[in-house]
Amino acid sequence: MTPADFEAMTNAELRTYAIAHRDDLVAVRTLFSRRSPNATKYSFPDTEEGREQLMEFLRRKIEESEGKLDSPDQ
Repeated sequence: MTPADFEAMTNAELRTYAIAHRDDLVAVRTLFSRRSPNATKYSFPDTEEGREQLMEFLRRKIEESEGKLDSPDQ
């Protein structure tokens, strides 16, 4: 697939393609270049504790997107 084809795809189509073809760096870069300039940015200190916080944050975000986040009571 050529970069021009990627430009014609919607974000959802390009995301689906990029996930299915993880080795296609042109597709991944095209998808990343489309990020919103208003996207929320998160910063974590470059320490062991900061890396642990980042990993925990990412784990929760993945679980939320998969609908698997446990309720706070558990």
